[in-house]
Amino acid sequence: MIVPSLSEQDVALLREDTPATDQLIHFNNAGTGLAPLPVLKAVKGHLDLEANLGGYEAAAAAKLELETFYTSLAALIGGRPQEIAYVENATRAWDMAFYGIDFREGDRIVTGRAEYVSNYVAFLQVKKRKGIEIDIVEDDEDGQIDLQALKAAIGPKTRLIALTHIPTFSGLINPAEEVGEIARAAKVLYLLDACQSVGQIPLNVNDIGCQMLSGTGRKYLRGPRGTGFLYVSDAVLDQLDPPFVDLQATNWIDEHTYELVPHAQRFETWERYVAGQVGLGVAVTYAIGFGMERIGNRVCSLGAQLRSELSRLQGVQLQDKGKRKGGIVTFSIDGETPAQVKARLSQDGINVSVSSASSARIDLPLRGLDSVVRASLHAFNTEAEIERFVKALGNYQE
Repeated sequence: MIVPSLSEQDVALLREDTPATDQLIHFNNAGTGLAPLPVLKAVKGHLDLEANLGGYEAAAAAKLELETFYTSLAALIGGRPQEIAYVENATRAWDMAFYGIDFREGDRIVTGRAEYVSNYVAFLQVKKRKGIEIDIVEDDEDGQIDLQALKAAIGPKTRLIALTHIPTFSGLINPAEEVGEIARAAKVLYLLDACQSVGQIPLNVNDIGCQMLSGTGRKYLRGPRGTGFLYVSDAVLDQLDPPFVDLQATNWIDEHTYELVPHAQRFETWERYVAGQVGLGVAVTYAIGFGMERIGNRVCSLGAQLRSELSRLQGVQLQDKGKRKGGIVTFSIDGETPAQVKARLSQDGINVSVSSASSARIDLPLRGLDSVVRASLHAFNTEAEIERFVKALGNYQE
């Protein structure tokens, strides 16, 4: 069945819930999305509750909202509530899974060119500490991870496939489901970094086939900063040992004994941004209400429109890779650095970002790029905003 995109009424409601759209063009959703009013109300409401009741008392009063976070997030990605952990950001969520694997000397990690800087430096640290090896799978002719090369890279010592679903520096959507089929056949652990994909396109961990998935609240889910989550399948829960634990993660049996709690909350810490968890739960419910398939269709459609318009501008080079592309659009302009483009657009009330080689050492430098302009669209953005954006870029070329 073909799922339609959002209607004009849906987009109008999204923009009504996002007051800043009256003042600026926000094409930096891969950095931070603009939180909708229900999320802001939930966060501010809980902070007021803490001020009036006390922090512990406010958390107790918000028990239902805190529990709803787990059920909503599970519904969003196709997991089960007990397989979800609330973590303070996507990087720490990813770390809790990655560093929970008992790597041994000679074990191998397979990854691709799109891997995020924080993930890759973690590979390097574990290589230094434990003597593991890192196998980088090259891109195919479309710019996504080469599936045949991935199959060939897996050997008897391969312990993990780690994949960034959508990189921070490109519109590429890696074929996560196909990678999952390869991981299942090889019986290898599969960790998916969904930091940029959750909230941008629909995700289902059962279809993807990953046992571990990390995500953030602040980007396409439009939740609060300082929030994230980790999914760990029950099937591999006992294969991971959390790199650190506290009273949330364990039951203290006696002076010499503790046990891990029997669910993904063993990857949590007790102290947390409670208002953020409440707000992230609302953000997830908000996205589900519009339908992730419909949101994803609109985001990808807007991204395609922007690429089409930019391709007509003289002196503009699109830098996106991949057979399938989403709402992140990267490009460069002759005679202007990405930083200069960002600054000039900012003067016109347009938000974009710059992705630099320091975050993409195994990708951008190989393409001769020091940095690129990153315009990242969401469902509340409009075709009219794209026209204004392209006109602004065109004016800079005069």
